[in-house]
Amino acid sequence: RPLGLLAPPCRELAGTGSGEAALEENPFYGKYRHKIQELRRSSPDVFESRMEKRNEVKKQPVGYSKQGEFIKCMEEKARPIFFAEGLGTKTSKGGFTKDKTLDSILNVEMVKEKSAEEIKQIWNQYFSAKDTVYAVIPAEKFDLIWKRAQKCPSFLYALPRKEGYEFFVGQWSGTELHFTSLINIQTQGETAPSQLVLYHYPELQEEKGIVLMTAEMDSKFLVVHEAQCLANQVQLFYATDRSETYELVETFNHRSSEFKYMSVIAELEQSGLGRELRPAQVSDKS
Repeated sequence: RPLGLLAPPCRELAGTGSGEAALEENPFYGKYRHKIQELRRSSPDVFESRMEKRNEVKKQPVGYSKQGEFIKCMEEKARPIFFAEGLGTKTSKGGFTKDKTLDSILNVEMVKEKSAEEIKQIWNQYFSAKDTVYAVIPAEKFDLIWKRAQKCPSFLYALPRKEGYEFFVGQWSGTELHFTSLINIQTQGETAPSQLVLYHYPELQEEKGIVLMTAEMDSKFLVVHEAQCLANQVQLFYATDRSETYELVETFNHRSSEFKYMSVIAELEQSGLGRELRPAQVSDKS
């Protein structure tokens, strides 16, 4: 199996002896033989480079050996590297990544060998350790969202606050969905900066039946659970089977004079998506 094209940096390590013969003499060699051979077979240039480095470095003082670290480094190199940690990306104004491609995050060629369920597990496990929003969307659901986004590229979303709601406008730009608060747009117009961007990747949609999604946000304005609430509303309004719910999106885009803000709040409260944002608030409605 080929190694990932982009792997975490691993410093060159040296031990006593020289060449492969010395390496095989090490008492730990047998334990790691298959991993070292896998590295030698799948990436001979990396293997030879490490062998040469061992020969070049002077013998260390007695009692000082990094052979164990060398083999540990070999072992790490032999693991598949699915994620690229955003290498090769550029940031635009506001700190958001410009041209954030799936290849800049994930080793696409490697995961193509995996099933849809395995890719989902890899994606979720990776991003669960990060402070961000992410999802694996079924192809059919994203197809519906995408078709509707072409006809209705913007919508008004309501984010529950301790008192009342804060409105955000979501605007599609290709497969990116940019959010900014309504007050930002009212005060800055078209130059209003994004506060949350959802990145959708349909590269695996046809072959695997899934669309990968992740996000970036401005932490000065939003925290993860608030961004998640906005992301969930995209599916609530754009992927709904209820014609009345999607009609709100159509009204906002094509009959703005008829659009009522309170209709969005009513749909949100009915869905229950915003309840966790106001845990201390007790309803006294009769």
